[in-house]
Amino acid sequence: MEIIPLPIDRWAGSPVRYLDPAVRVLDPRFERYRIDSAAVERIATGYRWAEGPVWFGDHGCLLWSDIPNNRMMRWDERTGAVSVFRSPSNFANGHIRDASGRLVSCEHLTRRVTRTEPDGRITVLADNHDGARLNAPNDVVVSTDGAVWFTDPGYGIMSDYEGDKAEFELPTRVYRLDPDSGVLEPVIDSLERPNGLCFSPHESLLYVVDSGSNATIHVYDMSSGRPTDGRVFVDMRPGTSDGIRCDVDGNLWSAAAGGGDGYDGVHIFAPDGTRIGAIVLPEQCANICFGGRRNNRLFMAAGQSVYSLYTYATGL
Repeated sequence: MEIIPLPIDRWAGSPVRYLDPAVRVLDPRFERYRIDSAAVERIATGYRWAEGPVWFGDHGCLLWSDIPNNRMMRWDERTGAVSVFRSPSNFANGHIRDASGRLVSCEHLTRRVTRTEPDGRITVLADNHDGARLNAPNDVVVSTDGAVWFTDPGYGIMSDYEGDKAEFELPTRVYRLDPDSGVLEPVIDSLERPNGLCFSPHESLLYVVDSGSNATIHVYDMSSGRPTDGRVFVDMRPGTSDGIRCDVDGNLWSAAAGGGDGYDGVHIFAPDGTRIGAIVLPEQCANICFGGRRNNRLFMAAGQSVYSLYTYATGL
């Protein structure tokens, strides 16, 4: 199906026609998730590279990273007000909340994964493996057993734009931090640039983006709490993927970037790997999360802006 670029003036305040042409049904299976009278909304703009959105339902707000500006931002759902949540942020990238509601963050500058306690204290969860410094943790999820899983592709030390340029001390990997022993275990070391990651419903599968030269999303069977039998789920070329999330039906929602007009935005894949839908944005999309009162509002951190779209899908 041909994807037609959207007119630029749509994002300057002009009305959006329902059905929103930015929301594309590429397979009948996606039709059930589109709300006919919901449009893509730009809720904030003016950033250098927006990343790592995370929803705080108990506070009715969205947090995200503005990596090159070394800060985290906060959007209030009730008022629409945007404010600085944390500055400096140590060039933080991806975030997630654990089962206790605490914020878990990947920091480029300090090359570590941290947890923000309820009183605001910062606890370092991981910053080295076998005596060598982590490269630059990128994205993170927490499994139901409390384990912290994160990727370490090293983007934050490849230049002085999103951290400090430095030499790699470790291979690019996916790690699992045990919640009881505190042992940091490499669980995947076969990907060039492991990036976004998420679990399927019931945590039977682990999806991991490789945003390196192959531009693929891989899927792993979970066996005894560890990923096995890795294989390519989808090839994202001519662009690539970044952050990913699953909905409760097992569909994979993937931020899409680098493919240009008509490609950049969010691609939605059925569990069998078929691309069933797309949300076309005027900017490269870096990361996504579900939130809102019913967990059916998709938030998209995309280049210089943050967008949202109400759907009939429910995020995990």
